[in-house]
Amino acid sequence: MLDLVINSFRESADVKLAFVELYAERVLEVGRIIAQALKEGNKLLLFGNGGSAADAQHIAAEIVGRFKRDRRALPAIALTTDTSVLTALGNDYGFETLFERQIEALCMPGDVAIGITTSGNSPNVIRALKKAHDLGATTVAFTGRDGGKVVDIVHYSFLVPSYDTARIQECHITLGHTICEIVERLL
Repeated sequence: MLDLVINSFRESADVKLAFVELYAERVLEVGRIIAQALKEGNKLLLFGNGGSAADAQHIAAEIVGRFKRDRRALPAIALTTDTSVLTALGNDYGFETLFERQIEALCMPGDVAIGITTSGNSPNVIRALKKAHDLGATTVAFTGRDGGKVVDIVHYSFLVPSYDTARIQECHITLGHTICEIVERLL
């Protein structure tokens, strides 16, 4: 069992190091894009399923509240939190529309939409990112494995080089935290 503990931490560190080698410059670029969008009065919209929904909420909370510095509140919305909206849309339109309908209602040109999907193939995330793209938002995908279908429809994708969902999610939250810190420093 001790080997399990040590190997889990090593694998997580190795995945994150491989990721940053691939994407350090893109992380900075996307952080700058988000900071500029927020500076111009736009908002950040985040969504995903399961653990990715939790990551969307976590990142939105850091942007609205604060990450490391006291500052003014910034507009970020996790589209995973309103149970009345989620259940109404799921019931009336189907699960695959949950985020797309919210994007249609809330997304404006100049906003940034981040879809989080470890497989890259979540239909509701893909549909929402397509809609956000069509509405003039900058679209970003946090994904893993082989990237899935989502990498072909977004402006910026971050593909964690792993097939292990836990390692992918660990890297996604580190990516989210890093973007939050970039945004705070720039604003």
